[in-house]
Amino acid sequence: MGLTYKSVERSSFKDMFNIEKEEGQYIIGLAGNPNTGKSTVFNSLTGLHQHTGNWPGKTVVNARGEFSHKDKNYSLIDLPGTYSIFSSSVEETVARDFICYANHDAVIVVADATCLERNLLLLFQVMEITDDIVFCINLIDEAKKKNISIDRKAIEKELGVPVVFTSARDNFGLDELKDRVYDVICGKWKNKKKTLEFSEDIELKVQSIKSLVEKADTGLNSRWLSLRLLDSDDSIFSSMKQYINDETFSKIIDLRDKINSPNKAEFREMIMEESYKLSEKIKLKYVKEDDLKLLRDKKIDDVITSKIFGIPLMMLLLACVLWITVTGANIPSEILSNFLFGIEAKITDLFVYLNAPDWLHGSLVLGLYRTLAWVVSVMLPPMAIFFPMFTLLEDLGYLPRVAFNMDHMFKKACAHGKQCLTMCMGFGCNAAGVVGCRIIESPRERIIAIVTNNFVPCNGRFPTLIAIATIFFSGTVLSKGSIFPAITVTLFIILGIMITLACSYLLSKTLLKGVTSSFTLELPPYRVPKIGRVLYTSLIDRTIFVLKRAVLFAAPAGLITWICANVYIGDLSIIQHISQFLDPFAKVIGLDGVILMAFIFGLPANEIVLPILIMSYLSTGHMIEFDSLESLAKVLTNNGWTALTAFNTMLFCLLHWPCSTTLWTIKQETGSIKWTVIAFLLPTIIGIALCFVTTTLYRLIF
Repeated sequence: MGLTYKSVERSSFKDMFNIEKEEGQYIIGLAGNPNTGKSTVFNSLTGLHQHTGNWPGKTVVNARGEFSHKDKNYSLIDLPGTYSIFSSSVEETVARDFICYANHDAVIVVADATCLERNLLLLFQVMEITDDIVFCINLIDEAKKKNISIDRKAIEKELGVPVVFTSARDNFGLDELKDRVYDVICGKWKNKKKTLEFSEDIELKVQSIKSLVEKADTGLNSRWLSLRLLDSDDSIFSSMKQYINDETFSKIIDLRDKINSPNKAEFREMIMEESYKLSEKIKLKYVKEDDLKLLRDKKIDDVITSKIFGIPLMMLLLACVLWITVTGANIPSEILSNFLFGIEAKITDLFVYLNAPDWLHGSLVLGLYRTLAWVVSVMLPPMAIFFPMFTLLEDLGYLPRVAFNMDHMFKKACAHGKQCLTMCMGFGCNAAGVVGCRIIESPRERIIAIVTNNFVPCNGRFPTLIAIATIFFSGTVLSKGSIFPAITVTLFIILGIMITLACSYLLSKTLLKGVTSSFTLELPPYRVPKIGRVLYTSLIDRTIFVLKRAVLFAAPAGLITWICANVYIGDLSIIQHISQFLDPFAKVIGLDGVILMAFIFGLPANEIVLPILIMSYLSTGHMIEFDSLESLAKVLTNNGWTALTAFNTMLFCLLHWPCSTTLWTIKQETGSIKWTVIAFLLPTIIGIALCFVTTTLYRLIF
């Protein structure tokens, strides 16, 4: 190893990727593979001095924070996780383009100390682009627990870049990291960095065109540009066209046409192979591992990811999580409901005192506020239990193993293995699951994941599913603490997963034809979750975020529903007219007009389907809260509900149109009305068809 590096002249770049900064402020990029604790490093360095937005023209979130050290101010940019600058997803392209073309002053590359070898490839690629690097080996505490020792000084000498050990979760090593960033900014590490020397075959090809590249005087590093002309696909040059001025880009294209490297993929593979060899060499020389610790993790994975036990364990865990959510949410939900409806009584007293008209009290209190209270009391407690458990499994390292277990099923369905992770996010909120589809690199497979995400029941549909399952499928009538409702709901979830796979296959063979892409699924080490981080992420970032969006849609829906329930045309209200109109069709699919109407009016938020249903059956003119499941059971059976009605209602609850929040998110993510309409119609048609089949079979048999 050993090569001088000529810094890129910024005059070659356009201004469109320049990061805005204050006078005297330095821009620092934070790069790294996924699951390296990069975002924890970002949060620990910036604290509360951070904000998010979107990259120009992208849906990718841009996290930016500020910190100060030794009288200098820094703006830290948390880049999306990426394994290589050759990655093709939108997020990874953003990370690559920032490193290559942005006006950064330094780049921190974060690596996982427990699997350093895998993380070195990105470091080597960043070293080709810039001199100003700090190599942050994070999760050093996890490495110590596994008896992994790393010779930091030797790696620093080998690579010629500053190397820092950190454990960001414990704030260990962060001051030293800031010191090294300061050293790089002040030029103390200039010209110390070394660059990977490849095999003789590669070096000969590079040298054969390097003089030609230097004569072109592009202002770019001649070695880096030579490598890219020999090994890069069109995406690299597409990015260059965006960020490099026209004159320079024209020179580069002329070079590409003259050189005409016919075997770019093969040449890139050769470079990758050489990089992996160096990674392995560094690991063997400077990293010592405890084979017993590694063997222990392997034994656990042999069970959790095995073909025999992997999926049954996953189903059992899902049932347990649902059971804990169902039973644990009852008491806090009741307390919250009593509190919020107690406030409603006080508001009503105020309206009476002010002698407000009945229509104003009805629309604002019985319509808007009551819907708001219902959504919060029903939705918040289950989310406050489910999301922390979901985040706990995520931090523990189990969710990537779920994706590993499901990967072969998605491949058979011609879909992407990462779709499993987006489905897991859909359990909390389908809108969040749709946003999570950004992790899928292929645009075709990303749309498949977005369109089919609704087949996983979100938190808003769980109350309806659980209540009906408890009333009609409890084993014994309304037996408290029974596991049967959780098992019933779990079986419906499994049905939703099967339909997801079937629809993914159908879409991949019709509207979205293409070859299934491969991807690298990294199984992170098992870690002890940080309870504080779990609570913050699950309650603030997820629960409150989802609740806020649901409330924004649900409250106006309550107002509209109250108006439709209290405005009469002849002897019937608008809601009753709609129910009667829908009743003949609804009976064909084993429901009734009131049920179908409740789902239609529940479009803004699935949480309000059940209260609308009760309101319509009791003709109260406003949503009411049932006192207990026994009273709800009585209302339903008195209105002709049977086991078939309950089964088909659960089936339609699982398989019907997405809520308005999810539809809006689908439109934002796809930028297409067409795919938003398809995402609405596909589950609805399947739900209607399956309800028709079950009703027809039931009537033929009984």
